[in-house]
Amino acid sequence: MASIHSSNEDIEAKELDTRSVSSSRNHSQGAPYIHKVGVPPKQNLFKEFSNTVKETFFSDDPLRPFKHQPKSRKLILGVQAIFPIFEWGRGYNLLKFRGDLIAGLTIASLCIPQDIGYAKLANLAPQYGLYSSFVPPLIYAIMGSSRDIAIGPVAVVSLLLGTLLQNEIDPVKNPDDYRRLAFTATFFAGITQATLGILRMGFLIDFLSHAAIVGFMGGAAITIALQQLKGFLGIQKFTKKTDIVSVMQSVFHSAHHGWNWQTIVIGVSFLSFLLLAKYIFLSDFTCSGEQGKKKKNLFWVPAIAPLISVILSTFFVYITHAEKDGVAIVRHIEKGINPPSVNEIFFTGDYLAKGFKIGVVAGMVALTEAIAIGRTFASMKDYQLDGNKEMVALGTMNIVGSMTSCYVATGSFSRSAVNYYAGCETAVSNIVMSVVVFLTLQFITPLFKYTPNAILAAIIISAVINLVDFQAAILIWKIDKFDFVACMGAFFGVIFASVEIGLLIAVSISFAKILLQVTRPRTAILGKIPRTNVYRNIQQYPEATKVPGVMIVRIDSAVYFSNSNYIKERILRWLVDEEEQLKEAYLPSIQFLIVEMSPVTDIDTSGIHALEELHRGLQKRDIQLVLANPGPVVIDKIHASHVATLIGEDRIFLTVADAVSSCSLKLVEEA
Repeated sequence: MASIHSSNEDIEAKELDTRSVSSSRNHSQGAPYIHKVGVPPKQNLFKEFSNTVKETFFSDDPLRPFKHQPKSRKLILGVQAIFPIFEWGRGYNLLKFRGDLIAGLTIASLCIPQDIGYAKLANLAPQYGLYSSFVPPLIYAIMGSSRDIAIGPVAVVSLLLGTLLQNEIDPVKNPDDYRRLAFTATFFAGITQATLGILRMGFLIDFLSHAAIVGFMGGAAITIALQQLKGFLGIQKFTKKTDIVSVMQSVFHSAHHGWNWQTIVIGVSFLSFLLLAKYIFLSDFTCSGEQGKKKKNLFWVPAIAPLISVILSTFFVYITHAEKDGVAIVRHIEKGINPPSVNEIFFTGDYLAKGFKIGVVAGMVALTEAIAIGRTFASMKDYQLDGNKEMVALGTMNIVGSMTSCYVATGSFSRSAVNYYAGCETAVSNIVMSVVVFLTLQFITPLFKYTPNAILAAIIISAVINLVDFQAAILIWKIDKFDFVACMGAFFGVIFASVEIGLLIAVSISFAKILLQVTRPRTAILGKIPRTNVYRNIQQYPEATKVPGVMIVRIDSAVYFSNSNYIKERILRWLVDEEEQLKEAYLPSIQFLIVEMSPVTDIDTSGIHALEELHRGLQKRDIQLVLANPGPVVIDKIHASHVATLIGEDRIFLTVADAVSSCSLKLVEEA
């Protein structure tokens, strides 16, 4: 039995050795040693499939903490995974609470005036903005994994939601159905976010490129600022369109009879104050030394400036009765906390599909913004942010929010920045902010009656200015021109068409870039770097020399059905061009084509078919095809398809140097 077993092992070893042979001829005396290309052992189909699924959906190995744990511990870990507050809450102390209290009070002073303005941006009554900064932050504090993100309504999502909703229902003629559609959209935004998190499909939001986001955010910021000209200038009749042409026409047409000078004075004065306060804060980013340390203590200046502006402008209007001279004021904010709104959500009827469509779009934009903000501050504090947990938390808070009279809430960059610099330690700062908003709704809202709309416009303009990131756009131009096209396409789409058109352009260009890179991968001709055995792109290294009688081409991509035909034709074009140059220079023609396959991570049946066609095409030209360093997946498929036999296993090498050495020997022998 032992001899039979030994014999079987010898046979298997010989078969494996036969499959892994790729390059080698018998090693004769004096000839350089040429390594073989190893072929990985065959994997079980189920195991291979499960590994692929794991890397796609569970790359972060979320079940790792549960391994080798007793059932009681697994239960605790499961609760902590869903509600992270039970994990970090164990080590919470008074010192951390002090930082969270200061941060929470600071962002509350910023969020209250912003929320009133953002609600108007979404064409909703002011209290709905405050509602959205009461319930959602509480839910997020329990389920969220970010320590720094501040939750509430944001300008871009408010504008997007308001634009999409008013395309379906007029908020002035039918405010009740408009509000109900807003809650329905918020519900489906939450469902979308939570579903992506539960199914661990967070990678989908990465399809919207950074360049497209920069352009979209910049265009949205300008659109939002232009929309505020109505309140800033005191215009009564204003266009409902958001494109820059329609807005500026509306502004100039009302210049002679529609502008209110008292409103303009209020707006300009307080906008100047807000920008000055923001300058004091932002200068901290550029200063250094003792000056920098002193200015870091001024983080509260831009945070509290909006609330100071509201108090002063409200008091000014109240004592002067400027509303009688045409200064538009808030007039009324509903007192009391969030009323239930479950019965207002459209679960049937025509508006159900419309709410679903709007909710998916708003939810994805809100999710992209929140994840980007969360990752930014997580990297600054050097901790990991679980994107899928974030999605579940954001989705849950919006689902609950839709049932408590809230519209779509997400992470706010301006508030999160203030939260970070105010010294927040945990998500308790969101709870503190929520409590302050609760007290405001219960006791303070009547005091906002005389708040001028101009101050809300000024607050929103000062908040969105930073969304226009010129430095990022310049950097994108320097790094990647196609990315810059995507950035500008999204930017101009928003300001000259509409928010949804800009978003569509951003998504379309992002996908177009992916398709272009997949269908038209880079290829390069390689040459030998002098005094080395290294072969590199001759365009990058002009000193690299070509090998006589040999052409070396590198494929810089996986070979799939979408690009296999292009790669084959591109290689043949290189070959034709090279042969023409050699013929003109009276140099020996090409006899070997070496394809460097190190960057080729995978190949499908179309790619295999393209290799076969390339081999046959080269045979007609009396040129031999040689492969160098195919990866484990590629070499396995080459053997499985018998392409290795077709090309010749002695023509598959571990390195380009080995391939050139072998080809050069053959050229010498033939000569």
